[in-house]
Amino acid sequence: MDHSPDLGGTADSLPDGTTRCGATDALDGAGAGIAATVAGLMPRARAELAELVAFRSVADPAQFPVSECEAAADWVADALRAEGFEDVALLDTPDGTRSVYGFLPGPAGAPTVLLYAHYDVQPPLDEDAWLTPPFTLTEREDGRWYARGSADCKGGVIMHLLAVRALKAHGGVPVNVKVIVEGSEEQGTGGLERYAEEHPELLSADTIVIGDAGNFRVGLPTVTATLRGMSLLRVRVDTLEGNLHSGQFGGAAPDALAALIRTLDSLRAPDGSTVIDGLETDASWQGLQYTEEDFRRDAKVLDGVELTGSGTVADRIWARPAVTVLGIDSPPVVGATPSVQASARAAVSLRVPPGVDAAKAGELLVSHLEAHVPWGARVSVERVGQGQPFRADTGSPAYAAMAAALREAYDGEDMQIAGQGGSIPLCNTLASLYPHSEILLIGLNEPEASIHAVNESVSPQELERMSVAEAHFLRRYARQD
Repeated sequence: MDHSPDLGGTADSLPDGTTRCGATDALDGAGAGIAATVAGLMPRARAELAELVAFRSVADPAQFPVSECEAAADWVADALRAEGFEDVALLDTPDGTRSVYGFLPGPAGAPTVLLYAHYDVQPPLDEDAWLTPPFTLTEREDGRWYARGSADCKGGVIMHLLAVRALKAHGGVPVNVKVIVEGSEEQGTGGLERYAEEHPELLSADTIVIGDAGNFRVGLPTVTATLRGMSLLRVRVDTLEGNLHSGQFGGAAPDALAALIRTLDSLRAPDGSTVIDGLETDASWQGLQYTEEDFRRDAKVLDGVELTGSGTVADRIWARPAVTVLGIDSPPVVGATPSVQASARAAVSLRVPPGVDAAKAGELLVSHLEAHVPWGARVSVERVGQGQPFRADTGSPAYAAMAAALREAYDGEDMQIAGQGGSIPLCNTLASLYPHSEILLIGLNEPEASIHAVNESVSPQELERMSVAEAHFLRRYARQD
């Protein structure tokens, strides 16, 4: 059953009825000047990104001090003030984190564009596996800049700053600009979504640019048309009042860790496809395709290891649900005792494509886990986070302006339209609050960036070109009829 939109592969598929700017004209001759200005700002951008990634801004006080996130938020607020933004504010959101807001007025009657990024980051994981320190921006021999958050999404903050600075150097910013930089996107705790719902006028805009996506690959300009939603939960299995000696009781005593493993295994078909009772998992993707060879290389799949699931790679990562076991609480191998485990716990993530309600999918996941736990073991499930999937209107005038801007920044390359398997929960909140706003997703998270993994990095060339593209987009969008 096909729930996916019919998305064309390039910007040429945009309807003829949209307002277009020429693919190669630079509006009033300032195009080359903007590119040169951004190029000249890149040393400053590198220094600023180094400052920003140095904050260990993981929005989880169990892992890193809250002061790290607060310091990162202060840095962003100071950067906005330095560029002339007004009404700069640190927003205390309901999940206990802070988002940063600022407003830069444009000419009278100009449209308003909201620029989004987030300063919180994923944990560094195994710091010993990083070739360079995770919170120190380091340029390696390949020319990329390595650090946690360099691409996702502190690099997005710098991208927005570069675009604004370039426009200020060439006649000023031609639109009203709102900036919102979130403090808990990676945790999925929904603080900014709830804050926006409580203050709906704050983030209202004619167009919203989400700087937390990325090109399909380096050098291929891409906008993201769909995002999968997410349901995150923790499941716990209990079987005994306490651990038992595995020699004295093993063989008859129900092992909670084994019960948990069997329960989690029920979420996968033999080929690795996601299987959840009552949830459809056979949708297909009609747009840009992702070859298995390219995916294996991008995902760094080991030789001889098969990909999981069926259908095309694009089907699997953009159009279908995907369940992932994020972690298991159990005794580590080093120091483990010969015991039958009394309890075990796991974190489970379910990504759901557009057309599927994340809340309903989460309910089905809970029911599935409860139904498949073996041996009458006790199971409890805790809901941790949730975000709805998103689908953009790629036929809007803003997409035509972005197509022309990307073409200019990328030497005539056509804009591609792709999906993304990840989630940005705020997108659906903004789409609901502002149904007439156009929403575009761009950014620096191309496959080589290895976001959420060790050795995350950003391509400085992509940062430069995407900043140029965003500046061109704001100029073109301001001149739409």
